Amino acid sequence: MLELFEKAVLTTIGVAAITQKKAEELVTEMKDRYKLSEDEGKNLIERFQAIAKESREKVKEMAEVEVLKVVERLGLVSRDEFERLSRRVQELESRSNA
Repeated sequence: MLELFEKAVLTTIGVAAITQKKAEELVTEMKDRYKLSEDEGKNLIERFQAIAKESREKVKEMAEVEVLKVVERLGLVSRDEFERLSRRVQELESRSNA
């Protein structure tokens, strides 16, 4: 039952948005309502935090992939590519001036 409740809570509050304080408040309320022990409460907070961290990392990765797709679609060059080309131009200019 606790597992089902945990899933419902995570879905409701949005795993990626949960803060440490909100998780602690939620667990305190659950401890009172469902008579959870201190260890059960701590474990629940740790699980919420781990899931939230994983979700944030996934969102970050997805955003980076999408940004790269947009950059490519627009025909833009990356900073690394720009700097490489800039160095190459400088090399060619210095050769032609010599």
